[in-house]
Amino acid sequence: MGKALRLSEKWFRRGLWLVALVFAGFLIGLGGTIVGDLPRVERPLALDNFLDQGAAQQLRAQVRDARQAEQDAQAALEQARLQHAKARSETLAEREGFSNWLAARSATQRAEHDPEVIARTRALDALKAGERRAQQAVQAQQQALLDARQGAQAAQQRLDAIEREGGQKMAAEQRRVELRVFLYRLALTLPLLAAAGWLFARKRQSMYWPFVWGFILFALFAFFVELVPYLPSYGGYVRYAVGIAVTALVGRYAIVALNRYLERQKQAEQLPDQERRKELSYDVALARQAKGVCPGCERAVDLKNEKIDFCPHCGIGLFDRCGHCSTRKSAFARFCHACGAAAAAQG
Repeated sequence: MGKALRLSEKWFRRGLWLVALVFAGFLIGLGGTIVGDLPRVERPLALDNFLDQGAAQQLRAQVRDARQAEQDAQAALEQARLQHAKARSETLAEREGFSNWLAARSATQRAEHDPEVIARTRALDALKAGERRAQQAVQAQQQALLDARQGAQAAQQRLDAIEREGGQKMAAEQRRVELRVFLYRLALTLPLLAAAGWLFARKRQSMYWPFVWGFILFALFAFFVELVPYLPSYGGYVRYAVGIAVTALVGRYAIVALNRYLERQKQAEQLPDQERRKELSYDVALARQAKGVCPGCERAVDLKNEKIDFCPHCGIGLFDRCGHCSTRKSAFARFCHACGAAAAAQG
């Protein structure tokens, strides 16, 4: 159709299409903001809202106390191990010194050293008793650490069980919230899509067609881009079902439109030549001729063949002679391209 338009009209149409795209862009921005804010109508979900607060708080306190006891027991165990290591080192040092002293005494066999032997033996026994006490302190702290660790694990397991149950409830509620938000979005986009369909059917060729097409683009974007990503899955069943439904509706519309078009074409081909010309607009006829098809039935015709003056498919006149200069010209042209005579001046 572009070859049948005036140059200024072409640029005006391009500018109007730009207006339509800009208008659609602003509508899409506004719609995206609204759709993005729709989840705010729902209360934010938190795990604590789905737990037994009393039991959860008690278990958390037990876990916290057990962890603190575990840390204290670990610190005390480290101190006890240091004390045990110190006592053991002192015992070993005393035992080594006592062994050396006994070796020297055996060499001298002096009786006056017997009281010192007893004193050293007693001192060594005292050190060994201290080492045993340090060892017992280490074992006690190890037991305390083990008890604290096991207590923390047991409390944590009970808390995890409660939180898993609450998490399942939260996930179920989250799915319900997502479904409600999706229904909000659907309630917003479906009327837009219906209005776009009505505008496409009734107003797409009106004087304000840029705004009509801008709104149509916005509605299509809102439905297929803004809405579809939030479509609940439920294992894919909903998505596939919606896809089948949309495909079926679009396919039915296309089939019905095709049958109506073919019926209109069949009825139009039965009309006299002059009446069929009246039904065709000037721009549409020239646009179809520029594509190499018959303006009446839209079937392919070799328009470059100068022997063809009528469509071999529907019989409509494609070329005639100028009534002023007899030049062969398009039957749909308003003026002769050779002499400029109006088509109405033909004989």
